[in-house]
Amino acid sequence: MKKVDHIGIAVRDLKEVLPYYTETLGCPLLKIEEVSSEKVRVAFIDAGNIKLELLEPLDDTSAISKFIEKKGEGIHHIAFGVENIEKRMEELREKGVRLLNEQPKAGAGGALVSFLHPKSSNGVLYELCEKQ
Repeated sequence: MKKVDHIGIAVRDLKEVLPYYTETLGCPLLKIEEVSSEKVRVAFIDAGNIKLELLEPLDDTSAISKFIEKKGEGIHHIAFGVENIEKRMEELREKGVRLLNEQPKAGAGGALVSFLHPKSSNGVLYELCEKQ
């Protein structure tokens, strides 16, 4: 793992919460994009030494929508920056870690991503994130 790349935060409505991050906390908004494969709209916030990804579900079938329904808004995942994500995934499998996907998939910001199953990570959803 190179570093913590970002923290994903599930939110119901970006328009409602963005002023808290940008005006109250004074963190710059870097960009907003849709990740159709995950059915989310993502706002990237620069929080100094780390980025925050605010994740808004695009519909009720989104994993983020289901997360909010079950647990409410809040921290969804912690992402580690990695090099050679496929190799890292294989190393983790060899150590008995369950992954939520067999192959890396396209994530926000053009990254390749893979998620570790929370049951293998003491209840925390971790993401591996390889920037292109």
